[in-house]
Amino acid sequence: MIYKFRVILDAEDDVFRDIAIDETDTLEDLHNAIVNAFGFDGLEVGSFYTCDDTWNQEDEIPMFDAGDVPGENKIMSDYQLSDILDKENTKIIYVYDFINMWTFLVELASIEGQETGVIYPNLLFSLGAMPAEAMEKHFQADFEEEENYNEFEDDLDEDDLDAFGSDDSFEDFGFEENWN
Repeated sequence: MIYKFRVILDAEDDVFRDIAIDETDTLEDLHNAIVNAFGFDGLEVGSFYTCDDTWNQEDEIPMFDAGDVPGENKIMSDYQLSDILDKENTKIIYVYDFINMWTFLVELASIEGQETGVIYPNLLFSLGAMPAEAMEKHFQADFEEEENYNEFEDDLDEDDLDAFGSDDSFEDFGFEENWN
């Protein structure tokens, strides 16, 4: 079967690509199809994230295993598309280039039979031009974490810094001048 995805860039303007890919292809194959469809050079890494129906991010599926024990963590190439996406689970998030954080909402639009003579993955439709820069992300802490942060926000003030003295000496801390 062929999975047809709509891959939407998280941006102010409408920018998306429709991609058809075989259900037995891996998430790494989908990663490569997305990179090519949006015109990236492919030199940066990316990750997929499982999510719920309202796009709340859940588990990461990275390109490479960065764990302490090799092979301990599953990576993109370990998952066929049909392993994690189906008629009930249609959404996944993709992030490319962790410096710029290009973020894409990837949704399985349909599952259809393979067309004779078509090579997959196949870019079906393209709308919108890529912006020069990724949209700025505003990360928000959970309410409980934010509350704890605000509790200690003003702990260190100018009077605390003056207590260390103005002679820039670190002798009181046990450091020698040329400690390295």
